[in-house]
Formats: sequence, C-alpha cells, structure tokens
Amino acid sequence: MTKPLVLALALALAAPGVALAAPATPAAKTAPKPAPAWVAKSNQYAQILLKAQAPFQPEQLSFFGVPGFDDKVFDFGPDYQARFRAATARARDELRAKLATETDPNVRQDIEILIQAADDAIEGSEVGERMTRPWLDVGQTVFGGLQGLLSDQTAPERRAMAVKRLQAYVGQAPGSTPLATLARQRYEERAQAGLLQPTQIEVQQSLDNLDTYRSGIKDLFAKYKVEAGPALAELDRQLADYAVWTKSTVLPTARTTYALPPELYTLALKGVGIDIDPRTLIERAQLEFAETRNAMQQIAPLVAKAHGWSDTDYVAVIRQLKKTPIPNDKIESHYRTVVMPELDRLIAANKVVELPNRPMQMRVGTPAESAAQPAPHFLPAPLVGNTGQQGTFVLPLSNPNAGADGPYDDFNYPAGAWTLSAHEGRPGHELQFTAMVERGISLARTLYAFNSVNVEGWALYAEAEMVPYEPLDGQLIALQLRLLRASRAMLDPMLNLGLTDRDTAFAWLVDKVGLSKAMARQEVDRYTVRSPGQAGSYFHGYSQIMQLRTETEIALGDRFDRKAFNDFLLDQGLLPPKLLAKAVREQFVPQQKAKKG
Repeated sequence: MTKPLVLALALALAAPGVALAAPATPAAKTAPKPAPAWVAKSNQYAQILLKAQAPFQPEQLSFFGVPGFDDKVFDFGPDYQARFRAATARARDELRAKLATETDPNVRQDIEILIQAADDAIEGSEVGERMTRPWLDVGQTVFGGLQGLLSDQTAPERRAMAVKRLQAYVGQAPGSTPLATLARQRYEERAQAGLLQPTQIEVQQSLDNLDTYRSGIKDLFAKYKVEAGPALAELDRQLADYAVWTKSTVLPTARTTYALPPELYTLALKGVGIDIDPRTLIERAQLEFAETRNAMQQIAPLVAKAHGWSDTDYVAVIRQLKKTPIPNDKIESHYRTVVMPELDRLIAANKVVELPNRPMQMRVGTPAESAAQPAPHFLPAPLVGNTGQQGTFVLPLSNPNAGADGPYDDFNYPAGAWTLSAHEGRPGHELQFTAMVERGISLARTLYAFNSVNVEGWALYAEAEMVPYEPLDGQLIALQLRLLRASRAMLDPMLNLGLTDRDTAFAWLVDKVGLSKAMARQEVDRYTVRSPGQAGSYFHGYSQIMQLRTETEIALGDRFDRKAFNDFLLDQGLLPPKLLAKAVREQFVPQQKAKKG
C-alpha cells in the first residue's frame, strides 16, 4: 500500500519499447515570462513546508527540479510516519503564524494552500498508519527513483547523481540501510490483527515484474553512460532476496478482497480532489455514460458508412478501426509527424489556447515503464530551475500485467491517436505543465495544489475542446474515451464500496466501452490495486470546468472569449476547482466586462 511518490504522481497524470527515448530535448525558443513579485514571496513560504517534508520525499522534489536532493532517498526508517507528521505539523504551525501577518491576497491564498496540504498530509499519514500494513514493491520503487534522474528531462550533470542514489537504495552510502531491509522491517513490525494487507494481485505482479525492473534499471545506466559499479550487482542480490521473502511471507496472507474500508476510501477520494459523496459521483457518471453512448450510437453509423461496414454498433465499429494498426516501429513517427503537428495547427486556427513556440515531445515507453505504469502518461519537466527542458508524453505498447488477456491495441491505430494526443499533449497535460514553467506559477500552485481532479479535469476538458475539429473516426474514439471516464467514475466507487466485483467491471469495460482485454485489466487493477479512488477524478474535474465555463458564458454573453478563458485557466496553475471558480468569478469576468466592445 505504500507507493513511491514519483509513481503516485505518474498515476495521477499514467510492449517492448521500439525506442528507448526521444532525441535530446531542445532548449525553449522563448524565455519564461518574469514571475510577478508576489510569487517570489509565496515561494519563500513554500520553502518552510518543502524543507520539513524533504527527508521523506526527496525523489519527488528532485523529479520536480528542486536542487539538493538528487543523491537522497526517502526516509523509510523506524517511526517514519510519526516523524513525518511531527515535521509537517511544525511547518504548518509556522505557516499559520505567517498567515496572520501577511496582507497580499495572492500570497495569503498560497499560504492557505500550503496549510491545507500539510493538514491533508498529516491526516493521510495517520489513517494509513492506523489502518494498513505497509508493504513496498522495492523493484518498482527503485526503478522509479532512478528513472527520475536518468531521463531526457534531467540535465546531464545531474544524471551522475543516480549512482549515489542507487548506493543509498542498497545501503552502500554512508549512514544508509538497504531499502529492501527497511521494507521488510516496516512490514514485520506491523503484524497485529486487523490491519489491511496488500492485495494478492499487486504482490504477485511485483514478483512477475521483478526481472523487467532489474533490466530496466541496467538499461537506464547504460543508455546515459553512467557507470553504476558494484551497486548494481548488490541491487540484483537484494531484489532477489526480497522476492523470496515476499513470496514466502507476504503473498500467503495477501488479501483477495478489494473493497477498501470506508474511511480509507473516503481519504483516497479526498486525496485526489473528489469532494462529493461517491454515490453521488456514481449517479452523475451513470447519466454521463448514457448520454455519451447515445452520441456514439449516432456517429458510429456515419463512420461505418464511410468505410463500407455493415455493422453499425459503436463497439463493432471501434473494433473494426483497430484492425488496421500502425506498425510498432512507425507509431512514434505517426504521433510526432502526423497527429501532433495537425493538432497544433487546429489549436491555432480555431483560437483554442496560446501555444508554445516549439514542438512537444513524445516517445514509446520501455518495458520497465510499461510495467510500472501500463497506461499512457505524461512525464513533466522540472518545474523548478527549468532551463528549457520539456515534458514528454510516454505511450506504452503493452500491459505486462495483462497475462493471457491478449494484445494492447487501444492506441496503436490512427483513429485512437487524436484524442490521446490532445489529452497527454496539447492542449492537455503538456500545455498545462509547460504553462506553469513559462508563466512563473508559484510553488504552492504547482507542487502543493496538485491533485488528480485539477490535472485530469483540464486534460479531459482539453480533449473536448478538440473533438469538433478531428476526423470523424477520431471523434468516435474521443467519445469512447469519454465513455471510459464515465465508467471509471461509476466502477471505481462501486468496487470500493462493494457494489460490484472485478469480473463484472472487466466485462463492462470490454463489452460496453470497447476496450481491449489488456487495457480493461489495467483499468480494473487501477481501481482496486494501483490507485483506488483516482479514476473518478477525470470525470469530476471535467464536469466542474464545464459547469464553470457555462456559468461564465452566461455572465459574459457575446463578450465571452474562449481563448482568453482557457489561457486564464492555465495562468492559475493547479488551483483546486473551488479556488479556480473564485478566480474566474472575481478576476476574469470583471476583466472581460471592463473591456471595450
């Protein structure tokens, strides 16, 4: 149940790779805009919380570009949860004192974000420690921590620090203890009855993926020509021993039921930003599913007619579209040279949002990346100290955890590329994170306001913005993915509330949504094993942005400017939906009304 923080981020945002990486990222052609003066003051306050939590999440801070943590690994020693809560509480109390004297409204809002983040972290730590038995997938954790340094988004001079981080993971750094040893200790010291065990599926998948992670780690060091020395051999030995222990000690008592206790599931929903009762979320998603399916049943016959197919059922049409896949060695080129440039053109021509003056980055995932995150995802560039690095859209070609479920064919055909690129790329995640770097957004609104609702809500909204301009085939798949988001918002809470089971959810995703069995397996694992609660954030965030846009259109009438509205949303960073709505009502609407017609 303990997940490395960088992996948790990838899940909030995420076949044998045909390419290990994209070409080196070019520097930005346009310099970032100078940040407002209040941002510098806000960032000083953010340092209070950053410094308090840094020993417990150095991989995450390093991933985002915060200097000084590249050689560090997270604290998993005795009483780490209590020490984390105490450090966070001290920082929170200091921030409360600062809030009492701060007068700048923007800075005050950011301090409130930091205080809320601290309170949420304390609550999550307390509930997790009280209710769960901490088991760690060490292979996945080490791979994620090293990948954060050994990547194209990381400056070359920082990559050498991956050796020191590896040495810390295996206990060869001064004062360090092997992570595998710490993981065993934390699990064994929490043997009391009543604690929630890890699931059998996640434990078995960790064993099945071990060799993939070991190979993936070696490939990272080889690719970036970083000499790891004897630490790699020691890691192999420790991972092998840990797997033997996991198989004999953890797997036999792992749970085979998947509904979370209500307190844990409520906390999971809160952590991703879902602030409504899960049963209300289910009801709203059921309506969305029905309406989206109706729209698909209208457009599917048009697609079928264009191709000369007799079966006009929407699932049948989707499966026909998948029968003409892009060859694996041409997928990256198709996305890079066909789909993404055309999306840029359409965004500019239809005045959707302001575009950066450079192409976005995309690559196919490696086997180890696909094992760690078997879904398309976006890897942000450093948000702190960025010198021109860009984030990257990563596309896996398989789900290594799918077993006998067959091929992963949901994004390797032409019609499937459009809306996925709009979501992970532009105007979705890539543009959202690029805007935070280029527009000088405060740390509070990047590192600490982050949750899945505000990130995935924007990306699904971005998909919807581009649907009218895409080819007819692409429009059908855009609706299919919206159908998937409605299904997520139904099935995730239903599984975790005990209202349905994994087999029923799997069949629904295959038969009603039209997913491959491999992707359906990844989805069900996501709801019950990898990140319970997170999957409903797409639909919930999208719904709130669409409601806010409609409200704003009514308020402004013919003065509503879509591009100005979308740019304003991006200017706010990762504000939670309620604060975003407040900014639109109190700043954007008056500004637009004040403009001369």
